[in-house]
Amino acid sequence: MVTNFAEPSLPTASVFGVKVHLSDNYGHWLENCLQRGQGVHVVTLNSEMVMLAEKEPAVQEVIQGAELVIPDGAGVTIYLKLEGIEQSRCPGIELAEAMVRHIGEGKDNQPIAFYGGAPGITELAAQRWQREYPGLKILANHGFLTESEQDAWQQTLARERPCLILVGLGVPRQEYWIRDHRHLCPQGIWIGVGGSFDVWSGTKQRAPEFFCRYNLEWFYRLYQEPWRWRRMLALPKFFFRTLVSR
Repeated sequence: MVTNFAEPSLPTASVFGVKVHLSDNYGHWLENCLQRGQGVHVVTLNSEMVMLAEKEPAVQEVIQGAELVIPDGAGVTIYLKLEGIEQSRCPGIELAEAMVRHIGEGKDNQPIAFYGGAPGITELAAQRWQREYPGLKILANHGFLTESEQDAWQQTLARERPCLILVGLGVPRQEYWIRDHRHLCPQGIWIGVGGSFDVWSGTKQRAPEFFCRYNLEWFYRLYQEPWRWRRMLALPKFFFRTLVSR
């Protein structure tokens, strides 16, 4: 039942002036927001986004405006540890999966939405989840819509009011899109999920457990997408600044 009471805010820390929320169970906090009908924008913070926020005020602004900023990247949690803050990493793809499962296992059949990715990919991702949860209604659309298709998609979101909207347009485009369109579903949970649709569709593989355990997912991703090397330069810059700021 929706109430007028908002879920209390989580404590925050600062990573080079960029906020991040601290919790041992982000999923539980979001589930409470969902139950209360409290709209939330979730930002999945990593080293690359921290460095981007320093260069682009608009990125910093959208992060500051988000109700939940989770430590998606290992660099963020390492920085916090050096500051004396013990905080576990929370991969955005895992948080998104947990929310899909929570809704899929529910009894009220609330719809959810997938938006982004290449044509066909998002639909495959939706089919994968619907095989696991046959009663789950998923609105799916790719991220290369024409202007008229974009208008129709926004009308669909406003009409259907999905409770969870996962947006995979890449950083920072997905964050801007959420900021500009969350009024369409004001009580929804909005999460920028990057390339999660590629993984769920089977088009790409997530890093094996070894890489995840030792915080080397970025290396595996670079192996899969070598064209990202310029963007990956933010990682050594972040770690260098972390060390010299001690």
